[in-house]
Amino acid sequence: MKAILALADGKIYEGEHFGSEGEVEAEIVFNTSMTGYQEIITDPSYCGQMVVMTYPLIGNYGINPEDFESDRPYLSGFIVKELSRVQSNWRSRGNLEDFLKETNVFGIQGIDTRALTRRIREKGAQQAILSTDITNPQSLLEKARQSPGLMGRDLVKEVTCKTSYDWNESEWAIQNGQTQLKTNQDRPYKVIVYDFGVKRNILRKLTSAGCMVKVVPATTPANEVLAEQPDGVFLSNGPGDPAAVPYAIENVKAIIEKIPVFGICLGHQILSLALNGSTYKLRFGHHGGNQPVLDVNSGKVEITSQNHGFAVQQNSLGNDVKVTSTNLNDETIEGLQHKTWPVFSVQYHPEASPGPHDSNYLFENFVNLMKAQI
Repeated sequence: MKAILALADGKIYEGEHFGSEGEVEAEIVFNTSMTGYQEIITDPSYCGQMVVMTYPLIGNYGINPEDFESDRPYLSGFIVKELSRVQSNWRSRGNLEDFLKETNVFGIQGIDTRALTRRIREKGAQQAILSTDITNPQSLLEKARQSPGLMGRDLVKEVTCKTSYDWNESEWAIQNGQTQLKTNQDRPYKVIVYDFGVKRNILRKLTSAGCMVKVVPATTPANEVLAEQPDGVFLSNGPGDPAAVPYAIENVKAIIEKIPVFGICLGHQILSLALNGSTYKLRFGHHGGNQPVLDVNSGKVEITSQNHGFAVQQNSLGNDVKVTSTNLNDETIEGLQHKTWPVFSVQYHPEASPGPHDSNYLFENFVNLMKAQI
């Protein structure tokens, strides 16, 4: 079945449909990762977006539920050059096309993703429409132009958990082919995780680092979190505009002077706003597993995984906050810490391990902050 991708700037691409049928509108972004498509598809941070994969062949190692970052996909559409019809991986439990069809995700292949990526890079991330109705492309363009963007939209409420829950699963142990659970004796630090769209591997990393993890909805009042008497609070990743979640900013303001806090991605941006900083929308965002980040103190460069469309405004933070890392591609802020409170955050994803494990130490840093407070 033929399908059309219509961009708000007037460009139309025609390709072959796979996955769910119909029509969907969302912001279009590109991801430069060579692998990890199932983690990308199930990352709640992509809520409200459709993703273009720059690597040309996708689906070649199938689908493996153990590596999902959430219980289902949250992105609206998936755009690839070529969908592999063959899966080769001893851990595979199915193919990508069937998975997208079962989970109601629209896919399109046969598009020149290099040209599309270049257009997004030059024109910026924008609203787009994927449709199997190819009879009237001009009407799709008008819909794309009228589609609301991400600015001011609270997408966190669409991805956060409805009720709190405990998390006990540690990192995947490939040696014996199953996940390993740690006992409470191995986890002396009680951590409350604000779920703004948390990825499962963040929870696994916290557990493996010695944390007894409880995940709470994004709207949970600060007094309820503090009443649990946790040793630390974690602010998770998530989708959309950080300024659109004022309830989260206010809750973090009430916590940061009292307890160690660690934030990642959207959590980093929310923490920055709670520290009286400001944020802005990037032209096309950072999405991929090869972003170079400079540690300001050591001069060390880390290769990081990133997925965000907003950033912390340079020079918006006060003198009591220190910038700890910057992006070498565009010099955006990648990390910060408070000079007196046990509070820090990073814009990138240390749990994602894009080849190397450059940023694993951040979870140890969080544990050390909690240890110092006990």
